[in-house]
Amino acid sequence: MKKNHLLTGLFAATVAGMALTACSDDESNGGSGSSNVTTGNYVIAATVTSSSTDTYVLLTAESLDEGEITTVGNGLVNEGATYWAFYGNRYLYALNYNQGEAGTTQSFVMNSAGTLEKRSQEYYVNRFTTYGYYDKYIMTTSTGDGPSELKDENGYLPQSFLISYLDVVNQTYASNSVSESTPFLSENFLGNGEYVTLAGLEQVGSKLYAAAVPMGLSQYGCMQKNEDGSYKWVLPGNEDLIKTESGGSGSGAYDKDELQWTQYPDECWVAIFTDQTLTEYKLLKTDKISYASGRYKSQYYQMNWLADDGNYMYVFSPSYAKTMSDSRQQTTLPAGVVRINTQSEEFDSDYYYNLEERADGASFLRSWYIGGEYFLLLMYDKPITDSDKVANRLAIFNVSNGELSFVSGLPSDVSGFGNTPYMENGSAYIAVTTTSGYPAIYRIEPSSATATQGLVVKATSLNGVGRLESE
Repeated sequence: MKKNHLLTGLFAATVAGMALTACSDDESNGGSGSSNVTTGNYVIAATVTSSSTDTYVLLTAESLDEGEITTVGNGLVNEGATYWAFYGNRYLYALNYNQGEAGTTQSFVMNSAGTLEKRSQEYYVNRFTTYGYYDKYIMTTSTGDGPSELKDENGYLPQSFLISYLDVVNQTYASNSVSESTPFLSENFLGNGEYVTLAGLEQVGSKLYAAAVPMGLSQYGCMQKNEDGSYKWVLPGNEDLIKTESGGSGSGAYDKDELQWTQYPDECWVAIFTDQTLTEYKLLKTDKISYASGRYKSQYYQMNWLADDGNYMYVFSPSYAKTMSDSRQQTTLPAGVVRINTQSEEFDSDYYYNLEERADGASFLRSWYIGGEYFLLLMYDKPITDSDKVANRLAIFNVSNGELSFVSGLPSDVSGFGNTPYMENGSAYIAVTTTSGYPAIYRIEPSSATATQGLVVKATSLNGVGRLESE
């Protein structure tokens, strides 16, 4: 069992000063006294764009299968979200990717009168690249600079996991702290010198599964040397991959003396953590698929999902490493799926499907578990290596027989989908935006791989959908 070390008093470390009381009267409703005001337990996050200004509104509806609602004189105006995270059917969190304190995280409930309302606390949550749920927490993680005390002779810092915990019931926020005595490093996490980031936090009993995505060699890891002066972790012949100056932008930015992106693209690693503190873990490896994460800019999308029966964790790989510019960092493995037996905590050696060959060479950006035997995949229209690919199709994957079926019945001019579908009674409900007409909620029937238009929303785009019950 490997161990990382986390500072004692984790949950008390940063609670103070992080919760901001915010309850503004002018944010309580988009309007009043209108016959358009709707009620119901279904919640839809909508965006209205006017004169280059975006207004974000949470709407409620009695049904997702039919009808039409409007944002005019209706809904709860809010600050928007990177992700709309429904915790069970009681709490809705507007998680914002917080870079330079660009946004705050808020939460909402359905009160006893059946009205959607914003809760009292707001939070500046650390920058994150993935999120998930563990017991009473919504957790977010990213990888960033570790303790300054551990900088090397070049001034380079080792990389550490940065974790945030939102206690959804008590409305408290905490994040981990690292120090020289408890560095909690992601450096050399897999034993090959590379640092990792996590993708897909999925609870199994008291344990937490996450894909460990290798990111290459940080400045700290890259500059470690053997006694003879050779690089300790740079593979022979890869010395020219080390950056000689800083450059790039956004999620593609890099630093001098860094070896950006992994040298081991034909591997998939999953970490099984003992609990939410991430202090002890077991590593699983398979060479059937590349790393298990969809990627868009700096966000790493979940590709590991626990089935209803709790016996298997299904692990998908879109083979994103095919898009690397250097052939030494490109995977030779197609997009595929494997699974982990959660009882033995090992990969099932007999289970594997090549998803690329089932999709005529295309790959996928995101995956979601519907229930039973079915997964929903957000598919590209072309191979993942094509620069003009667009993720504008949906497909159903049946884990029992490996069948992949493209969803029929969607509009021909899809321009976007909501970040998180809502699953109910074996069906998936997903927000669909088009280039013509108003966006709508579509019901996906996995057994037939068909989509049916449901609730139409008079807005510019839809970002999420779910259900809330009164407290």
